[in-house]
Amino acid sequence: MSRRTGALAAAALALGLALPVFAQQPTPATGSALLIRNATVHTATARGTLQNADVLVRGGRIAEIGSGLAAAGAQVVDADGRPLTPALFGGITGIGVEEVSGEDSTNDAELALGADAKHMVVRPEFDVTLAYNPDSMLIPVATVEGIGFTLLGAGSGAGGSIVGGQGAVMRLDGGPEPAGPKLLFVQLGSRAANLTGSSRAAQWMLLDQLVDEARGRLGAESHAALLTPAGRSTLARYLDGGGRIVVGVDRAADIRQLLRWSARHGVRIAISGGAEAWRLAPQLAAANVPVFVDPLVNLPSSFDQIGATLENAARLRAAGVAVGFTQSGDSSHNARKVRQLAGNAVANGLPWEDGLAGLTRVPAEAFGVADRIGTIAPGMRADLVLWTGDPLDVASVADQVWFDGRAIPMRSRQTELRDRYLRAQTPAAEGGLPRAYP
Repeated sequence: MSRRTGALAAAALALGLALPVFAQQPTPATGSALLIRNATVHTATARGTLQNADVLVRGGRIAEIGSGLAAAGAQVVDADGRPLTPALFGGITGIGVEEVSGEDSTNDAELALGADAKHMVVRPEFDVTLAYNPDSMLIPVATVEGIGFTLLGAGSGAGGSIVGGQGAVMRLDGGPEPAGPKLLFVQLGSRAANLTGSSRAAQWMLLDQLVDEARGRLGAESHAALLTPAGRSTLARYLDGGGRIVVGVDRAADIRQLLRWSARHGVRIAISGGAEAWRLAPQLAAANVPVFVDPLVNLPSSFDQIGATLENAARLRAAGVAVGFTQSGDSSHNARKVRQLAGNAVANGLPWEDGLAGLTRVPAEAFGVADRIGTIAPGMRADLVLWTGDPLDVASVADQVWFDGRAIPMRSRQTELRDRYLRAQTPAAEGGLPRAYP
């Protein structure tokens, strides 16, 4: 059996097991009035944590937060003191554009129009949200664990360029449309050097040329031009603060150059990765650059991460940097583990409230959706999670998740498979079927 045939068989087996036992969540509609009473409400706002508080939801929006609230005809949920948070950010992922990581035909996050890394094709107009599948099996796997939104990222790979393309925040409520503005993704450092002549120095040369093209200083007719007309128009939108660019970068020296480049061209940036970002914490704070870290990156797995430390998030936040979280590997299938990242950051010096903010308010603010999601406040969408205990403790689980005040089914492919195989098997003599059947 060839490698590709084997991968297809594995994908078919995975999907074949899933389809009989799991029905995708329906698109949540705006719920009727909902009253959650006696909760420990972690608002992720300046109000902080409210003890024994009530949250009233009307028309899918948070209407009121207080004590002793009442609403005729509302569905009432007694939280019994348990934590209530906004639905959490799952990090920068490919949820909805990546189904089976080992099968190329189910992955849409990277563009590879060039033959290989020596034939780089720069297409910033590439938009991964156009391939988003709201019926992805990965969505309920994440939502039952309290994940309510993700940033859909565009990747960089051989045949593409360091400019991966565009993505956006997607609410994992079953809807097909982006929840916020488009963001541009750029990859820098050693892991992208193969796309720029095997030198990270060439990355700044190429980025400056792309800016010149977008601003009309290098004509489209030039033999050296890299952008299409659509690409020039797209990139121009991100210059002079017109949109945010999310840059994957780790090494302190590269981050220093990035800050200079972004200041020179008036570009708003956010950093993904930032293993050595703590070394430039004051400069990042002064430039108002949010950093999305993986707190489990604490060893020099590459020459870009020699200064990695478990205290990265804490040191950044102490300097005034807005800190969020994202995973450095297999983030789509394991989005739920982002809570563990935040918990580890808290265990290594980050204040608890900042740990929660990194999963709620900070990504919402950085990626242009803070007027709708990411906090518990009047007027916000009622995307909420009731937990059995501390949401940053992996021993706690999501008890119930609501989108727009509507409770979602707390089941996924994984829970369905778990329940199937935990059942006692009926003997064949009594009409029982093999466990491959529902």
